[in-house]
Amino acid sequence: MEIKPQAAVVPKNDQLEQGKYGPVFPKTPACYGFTIVAKVKPGRADAMRAYGSTLAEALEEDPQLLAPLKLHYLRWVLFDDDTRFMYQGIFDTDFDKYTEDAIALFGKAGVNTAFENLEGFPEDWRTNPEAFVRFVREHHCPSFIEYGEYPYVSADEIKKALRIKGALSEMLDQLQ
Repeated sequence: MEIKPQAAVVPKNDQLEQGKYGPVFPKTPACYGFTIVAKVKPGRADAMRAYGSTLAEALEEDPQLLAPLKLHYLRWVLFDDDTRFMYQGIFDTDFDKYTEDAIALFGKAGVNTAFENLEGFPEDWRTNPEAFVRFVREHHCPSFIEYGEYPYVSADEIKKALRIKGALSEMLDQLQ
């Protein structure tokens, strides 16, 4: 099986099919994802960093905590002297499913979201998915090209390949 890196140009929002919550972004060689850029509420940058630590600790306790989101990776960045925040996520489901799963996950886990530290984030986000989605859509900065070194491969496929590699390595070690 040859793995050939690929890139794809993402059409402008007005050229995309409309879904339940707005434009349906296509799956690209990097899978699905979005980037949010928003203003941090004054004095809340430390709370945002603390939330990052809380999330890291929660994942230490339960490494499968975010598994329903089918994430490849997340990146959180505070910039412009801690006045703005960037959230970048790459995942395997489309935007609508990811958003619905995120709301359900936070509700089930009984945790808040770091987004509560951002200006304009709806206070009723737990019971008002449309408001949550509207905030994300209003702050989303869509990419216009995406690249995948291993295109269209899901996080589950990557984990499976790594388990097979580990099992094969173990088997070869036992043969020596």
